[in-house]
Amino acid sequence: MKKLRPFCLFAFFVCFALPNWAQVQNPDKLDKRWKTDTTIHTVPLEEFKALLPRDGIPPIDRPKFFTQKQALQNYFEHEPVIALEIEGVAKAYPLNVLTYHEIVNDKIGEVPVTATYCPLCNAAIIFDRRLTYKGKKYILDFGVSGMLRKSDMVMWDRQTQTWWQQIVGEAVVGKLAGATLTQLDAQIISLKEFFKTYPKGEVLSTDTGFEKMKKRYGKNYYKGYDSSVQPRLFKGKVDSRLPAMERVIDIYFQGKYKIYPLKIIQKWGVINDRFKRKNLVIFHQYGTRSILDKQDIQASKNIGTTTVFDAKVNGQVLTFKKAKQGFTDQQTGSVWDITGHCIAGKHQGKKLRRLRYGNHFAFAWFAFHPDDSELYQE
Repeated sequence: MKKLRPFCLFAFFVCFALPNWAQVQNPDKLDKRWKTDTTIHTVPLEEFKALLPRDGIPPIDRPKFFTQKQALQNYFEHEPVIALEIEGVAKAYPLNVLTYHEIVNDKIGEVPVTATYCPLCNAAIIFDRRLTYKGKKYILDFGVSGMLRKSDMVMWDRQTQTWWQQIVGEAVVGKLAGATLTQLDAQIISLKEFFKTYPKGEVLSTDTGFEKMKKRYGKNYYKGYDSSVQPRLFKGKVDSRLPAMERVIDIYFQGKYKIYPLKIIQKWGVINDRFKRKNLVIFHQYGTRSILDKQDIQASKNIGTTTVFDAKVNGQVLTFKKAKQGFTDQQTGSVWDITGHCIAGKHQGKKLRRLRYGNHFAFAWFAFHPDDSELYQE
């Protein structure tokens, strides 16, 4: 099968309804270039569905970046980005570009990272590309395998051709099967919120090297997806604990997860909670648009930004509430913004410690974590 050119990517989006695409088994038969040792696997091989040749959705390996002025000229200020700051260096990757590439191999400061996004699961995650496994050290580069498992993207690394499950960061087929990538404490925020906190931050440029795709950035070819009843290309029974397309925030401590339905978070604006002896706080404020609603992202519904932090500052556990401008802690009355920075009051200049969290569709979360997740109740 011939490798699809990048400008044929649209066919991938419009053909979801074609059932024969989802029935392709044994993906190595689709693309003979695989050198993956499929005798080593931690999940059944029949669970993989091949839709495209590897890198038929082209990853970005040489990313370029905009300054604040350039970014605001090319992007909508309320569109979502996945953002991360490491040792004073802050970068953001707009989901409207990641929708068409799904992977960006990059460095933030001295840390090699890969920014990933699976639109079908609404899973935006940044991983550390460094791995130590069985006594050997790797710096991995990732691509898009062209396969799905439980509707989630399967990545592959170019060093060993191992297949990786994106939503959990686990190697599932090949030499590194059993290894797990480190998920970094990135935040999904709006472009406006990013520059408010990081005015000198950099944003992934639309100059990705794929000229015929540039005019598509900013357009959503998953129109109405987050309002649908059923996920696409998902085989099996959808967990009934929550609606399939309900967004959930997940946190992780001591080998267990807790998930928080976005509708509850939106209702209260702040959730103070304790899980596995960890005090945490979840902030929410409106402004950020959905990337999976209207074709024109600017017209999409306002789902807001959700962020998660350790609630302890200087050894004291703080209790937070929503305020007109940001959030305040009840102990000192200090004012905090959506990214966890204190902008006024006794703690001005301090930052809440970011906690690693995910923001996914419920069907996808339960598909990979059916038994180890506590569901938050009001």
